[in-house]
Amino acid sequence: MTDQHPHPDTSLHLRRIRSFVLREGRMTTAQQRAFDAHWARFGIDYSGTAQDLDGRFGRTASRVLEIGFGNGEALAWASEHDPLRDYIGVEVHGPGVGRLMNALAERDAGNVRIYKHDAVEVLEHEIAPASLAEARIWFPDPWHKKRHNKRRIVQPKFVALLASRMAAGGLLHLATDWQPYAEHMLEVMEAAPAWRNAIAPGQYAEKPAWRIETHFERRGLKLGHGVRDLLYRKA
Repeated sequence: MTDQHPHPDTSLHLRRIRSFVLREGRMTTAQQRAFDAHWARFGIDYSGTAQDLDGRFGRTASRVLEIGFGNGEALAWASEHDPLRDYIGVEVHGPGVGRLMNALAERDAGNVRIYKHDAVEVLEHEIAPASLAEARIWFPDPWHKKRHNKRRIVQPKFVALLASRMAAGGLLHLATDWQPYAEHMLEVMEAAPAWRNAIAPGQYAEKPAWRIETHFERRGLKLGHGVRDLLYRKA
């Protein structure tokens, strides 16, 4: 896919069924101050047109997209320990965005930019085809009630859209602590023609070293939730 509006019927469907509910919660004074002080540096305002990422980052580099970064703990760590690549984070909840910007400002990070917007629309309109080296979706909302399963972000049409934005051989890394969602992810990805399992057909992956154990994950493990990682390469 080469145009900036792939699969108009797909786009309409994906926007109609949101994969998130926007519950902002209360931002702390520090998180609110982050928007005032740091958004101009780290934030990208959604415009609906393809971004010049080389211009945004001031260099040409491989780019990693993290969708739904939560409080930004893993994204901040990854960007610090992988300085040769640029990171793009997408998150709709303000408190987590504010917290991440404060963390980035504290260490004067130069390789992270952030969207506070719907990931589907960002992928459709702002990320150019074949421009990503890696995408990460870690611990997305499992929508565990059966009637809500259609809201899960990992769906056939979404992973097809994501594939169109990946460079050849690009990596997709999924992780969840909800076993039924892991099974759903595996089913969707194994059937996706644009992706191949990086381990072996039908297999989960061992936890890669680049995915740190976050506060959220530790909470899930204490509740007895097993964590599953899935790694796929753009075919």
